[in-house]
Amino acid sequence: MRHHKLGMKALAGLFILAVVVILSTSLTIDIRYKKEQMSAYNDIAFSYARTAAEYIDGDRIRSYIENNTEDDYYRQVQRFLAISQAQTDLEYYSVFVPYEEELVYIWDVGSSEGVRPLGYREAYMEGGQEIAGQIFTNTYTERIIVTRDSEYGYIASAYAPVLDSGGEMVAIVGVDLSMPGIRKALFHFLITVIFSVTAVIAVLMGLFYVFIRKNIITPIDRLNSATKEMVGSLESEEFFHVEICTGDEIEELSESFAQMYLELREYLRELSVVTAEKERIGAELDIATQIQADMLPSIFPAFPERAEFDIFASMDPAKEVGGDFYDFFLIDEDHLALVIADVSGKGVPAALFMVITKTLIKNQMMMGASPGAVLEAVNNQLCENNEAEMFVTVWLAVYEISTGKVTAANAGHEYPAIRRKGGSFELHKDPHGFVLAGMENTRYKEYEIELHAGDTLFVYTDGVPEATDAGQNLFGTERMLETLNKKNDTDPKKLVEGLKNEIDRFVGEAMQFDDITMLSLRVADEYK
Repeated sequence: MRHHKLGMKALAGLFILAVVVILSTSLTIDIRYKKEQMSAYNDIAFSYARTAAEYIDGDRIRSYIENNTEDDYYRQVQRFLAISQAQTDLEYYSVFVPYEEELVYIWDVGSSEGVRPLGYREAYMEGGQEIAGQIFTNTYTERIIVTRDSEYGYIASAYAPVLDSGGEMVAIVGVDLSMPGIRKALFHFLITVIFSVTAVIAVLMGLFYVFIRKNIITPIDRLNSATKEMVGSLESEEFFHVEICTGDEIEELSESFAQMYLELREYLRELSVVTAEKERIGAELDIATQIQADMLPSIFPAFPERAEFDIFASMDPAKEVGGDFYDFFLIDEDHLALVIADVSGKGVPAALFMVITKTLIKNQMMMGASPGAVLEAVNNQLCENNEAEMFVTVWLAVYEISTGKVTAANAGHEYPAIRRKGGSFELHKDPHGFVLAGMENTRYKEYEIELHAGDTLFVYTDGVPEATDAGQNLFGTERMLETLNKKNDTDPKKLVEGLKNEIDRFVGEAMQFDDITMLSLRVADEYK
């Protein structure tokens, strides 16, 4: 994109303004001068016409028409008219008498050829007959009549009646002015005015441009240069200042610019500190995320040497680190511990609480305590010094591999889902106890489930049914069961991953606001 300098724009604007002023001035002068000149010529022409009409003896007119003979008086009037015409700007001075469709000349003098002798008859010029009729009927109004004749060109004419001693009109005095002469005078006057106005405007334009250049263009150009240099000064932390002394808004702008520079440099300094701190926190969160992921069983198949069952689990945190967790481990060769939990809150506090809870549960389970006893012990431990008032929901079970018996306890967690071989997933509405870390000395009731060959157990956190799309619609427990049954997968990994993909499609572009954790255990078909 082409950019135009401010100075060029200012010059272009001044030039256009000058042209407009000159044209408007010329047009105004043309109209005004022409009007005044025509008014002046009107007065002069009619004064000459009336003077000649007063000078001529009207009683002699008829004898000249009848006899067509010149005498001393005739020649006296001829000299008077000739001298008057020669001493003025008049082109023609004539006296004539209307006669039917023609006019008859009595006297005619002029500055060029075409002067008519006594008794010469001639057709009227355009409008002449009408004017003659108006004069002889006393309806003529004094005004210059402009006509264009093929022989004489543009002529401005004025007329006055010649009266006899009885007051009767006997002839007409005609005075003709040359329009080219009038136009030439106007042209010369306009040229003089235009040159004068142009000279004055040129001087004023120069002075105004110098003023604009000094007080606007140059300061703005300095600000522009200062803006380009500012980045380098910010990086080098050198003192930077632009000095502009115009005593107006431009100077205020430069002061604001200097203040902005100082504030921007301070902001960048603070931003670099914040950015460094943010990068440090981000790096630590990455490490925390890796540590949390390493704490959860993530190698599958988890027990490749055990053909009696297959297990798979996944955890997708809503933030860098999450509060959900799952765990499974062999207490001994015949007992498998299963844990899934959801800590209140999100982020680092929930992750720390999750680590403590997971560690306490595993320690208690490895000591051989039952699920209910483990929850009671861990609950009391978590209640100690829980100033943050956090809590955790837990589903805890021990799967006896040889018999298929599952002994479980539920501390405020979601209902597990079970699919019998050849059937569909259904919720097992087990007895719920209070959440861990909610109240000391809480008791948790245990219950038992029998898993047979081909049966599948599925447990999850509330992030699954409470997944929300952009329209604030929940995924829901019913849709979860429908998806699990529709997939009809017997492999725990495919089951969990298929459900996660369906949740992702449902949520779409909406933000995930809760951790999503799932665990599935399937008993082998040949299991007895």
